[in-house]
Amino acid sequence: MVPRVEGIEEISTQIREMIPGIRMAIAHGQMQENELESTMLTFSNGDADVLVCTTIIESGLDIPRVNTILIEDAQKFGLSQLYQLRGRVGRAGIQAHAWLFYPKQSQLTDVARQRLRAIQEFAQLGSGYQLAVRDMEIRGVGNLLGAEQSGQMDAIGFDLYMEMLEEAIKEIRGQEIPQVDDTQIDLSLTAFIPADYIPDLDQKMSAYRAVATVQSKRELTQIAADWSDRYGTIPVAATQLLRVMELKQVAKSLGFSRIKPDGKQHVVLETPMEEPAWNLLKENLPQHLKSRFVYTPGKVTVRGLGMVKASQQLENLIDYLGKMQGGLPEAAPIGSPN
Repeated sequence: MVPRVEGIEEISTQIREMIPGIRMAIAHGQMQENELESTMLTFSNGDADVLVCTTIIESGLDIPRVNTILIEDAQKFGLSQLYQLRGRVGRAGIQAHAWLFYPKQSQLTDVARQRLRAIQEFAQLGSGYQLAVRDMEIRGVGNLLGAEQSGQMDAIGFDLYMEMLEEAIKEIRGQEIPQVDDTQIDLSLTAFIPADYIPDLDQKMSAYRAVATVQSKRELTQIAADWSDRYGTIPVAATQLLRVMELKQVAKSLGFSRIKPDGKQHVVLETPMEEPAWNLLKENLPQHLKSRFVYTPGKVTVRGLGMVKASQQLENLIDYLGKMQGGLPEAAPIGSPN
């Protein structure tokens, strides 16, 4: 995996010279949608031995047979990016390896060295929180914990404040909605920023970062307005990216950790939620929808949703989960200081 499209051909040539006859696939965000889909299917089906790509695989890729990732110029990536990229392997019951390549230590900045040291140190399962804390230590956290912060958080500390806030929200809701670190969306969607919409790579990366860090639907609406004003009419793929993030937000708030197809007919919402909490959420649905949602431990199956197009699955899920969320008492989102 390389950070820029320009480096793909060079890396591909080097690999072919080292391993003659290797079956290779290439993927990056400037490819046509049908070409990219064909490439990913080729690799997923085992018809290619190596996939040379950019960070297009950063999130959403789930191919259990892949057990090794090589990241070129790892010093150029943020800590969260490295964590996401490392997570693309090891998704099955086999030993996985993530190799990070970077220049000599003397050529690295101090921040880059700290990031690489952190990703090496926190290699065990469930280390996402520790990495997030280390990322805050490296980059700083602004006024959230700075001298200008005042009130309860300043008096009792960040960790205790967040614990008390979470307990208060649960009390307000009157039910145990499980907290999940993130929600993975595995619907068959085309959701990205096309190269011809934001040609400048730095601006595109900034746009992706803005989308990845939103905390509310209002922020997504503002991003859409900014893009439209600056770059023109938003293409379908970029619109779907914003809608996917909206689905992630509402699904995470309801305790769903993953959304994926189940065969050709259904869609599954994975969750650690207990049945009593689910029954309370389900009460917020219109009567004609309740029978479509079937709870079993560890997941909720939305029957028949897989029979419509992926884009319609996305819109329906935003609507369904929005109805569930709308029936809960108002509460501040987790992670938002009062």
